[in-house]
Amino acid sequence: MQVLRPQTSGNVDRVLDCHGNKVVLISRRRVFSLTAGCATFLAAPYLSLRQSRASDAIELPEVRGGGKIRIGLLWSLTGHLSVIEKPSRDVALYWIDEVNKSGGVGGYQIEPVIMDAKSDLKTYRSAIMTLMRDEHVLATFGGYLSVSRRAVMPLVTENRGVFYYPTCYEGRECWQHIVCTGPLPNQHSLDLIPYMVRNYGPSAYFVGSNYIWARESSRNAIEWLTQAGGQLLGEKYVPLGQDNFDVICKDIKNKRPDWIFSTVVSDSDIFFRKEYARQGLSSDRVPIASLTTSELEVKKLGVSYGEGHILSAPYFQSLGGATNAQFVDRFLGSRFGESGVTHFNMEETYLAFLYFKKSVERVLQENGHVPLTPENVRAFSGGLHLSNEESPEGEVHLDPDNLNSWLKPKIGRFNGLGQIELLWQSSEKVSPKPYLLYPERGVCLSDGLHLPNGTIVKAAS
Repeated sequence: MQVLRPQTSGNVDRVLDCHGNKVVLISRRRVFSLTAGCATFLAAPYLSLRQSRASDAIELPEVRGGGKIRIGLLWSLTGHLSVIEKPSRDVALYWIDEVNKSGGVGGYQIEPVIMDAKSDLKTYRSAIMTLMRDEHVLATFGGYLSVSRRAVMPLVTENRGVFYYPTCYEGRECWQHIVCTGPLPNQHSLDLIPYMVRNYGPSAYFVGSNYIWARESSRNAIEWLTQAGGQLLGEKYVPLGQDNFDVICKDIKNKRPDWIFSTVVSDSDIFFRKEYARQGLSSDRVPIASLTTSELEVKKLGVSYGEGHILSAPYFQSLGGATNAQFVDRFLGSRFGESGVTHFNMEETYLAFLYFKKSVERVLQENGHVPLTPENVRAFSGGLHLSNEESPEGEVHLDPDNLNSWLKPKIGRFNGLGQIELLWQSSEKVSPKPYLLYPERGVCLSDGLHLPNGTIVKAAS
């Protein structure tokens, strides 16, 4: 995005974009790498919550009639995650530009406060506090890795904010201040694994990035592989950002599975697929089935690296329908469409903003122009619907209890043009079940996780 006339004050750069709209761009020094910090955070996920309890508690922002709504955009614009996160920021700016031109949300113009998370766990945590405490945003949108979501969740909860997380994740949590627009395991791999067994063979090899998303996704997938009569020939994990897959690809060649289940993410996925091809592996011999390798990664790799491989996601750029055609054409034709493609994470980001708009309008419709706060935006989010005329992937809605999405799972295969041909889709929307493998843990409802003994646990992981 072109920016003009910077006016710098401390760590905050306030700029005007090329249309004269005010944008706030904040930059923080990288102090802690994401890959080094993952293990520490996962070992003590509530550390940030305890540390955030200071005497100067955050005052909830209030938006009153006639003003602007400030929202936070928290994605990595630099570092190894920028390959997948920056395009979601671009979709956010596209939506903001479009909605402001059409009169805003409930009469309010939207003002984005942009922070670069720098592919860095500690920056995610400091940034969300800056957005809530100093910038007084009404809501924040962002994140891609589960460790980044988990980094901000305790802070958002402690300070009664609301965070929109627009991508797939592993479930097994019940947080009341997080709105999730992507699929859970029962909405992608539950269908993908038996599909691969039926159509490609019973033997599988699992490879993933070494963090909670891949580990928990594989735990679900192994259960469903067993139920489908399949067998696991190998299971390997690599550090986030790993660029060497020589040994793993040699092991795949030696064990000769029928197919690979990959939960490798970000630029590591690109390195993995390049090594896979370099060693002579191909989709006609051992196809890769993924939950995250999208049109974006294939475009960066080259279409030949994707052809014949499988993706399970609720959205593909190639989906039919007038709503998706308009979304693709208008976004890619805008000044924000430098990615050259749309993909599931970008579309789920777009849905997050549509839900946010509806929630704000719902608050205003029910209560008039009372002050808008993160709490009443969150309170009016449950049960919101997006129609076929609104959602590029088709009709979806937010669960009234756990604020995850009801959606239609889909399975597709890359063709020689870098696009995905639809192979299968659910005939009905599927409900989000964050504890599908863990029924003994209870049920996630709007006030917390209801344990079998009657106890209610808020912000449960």
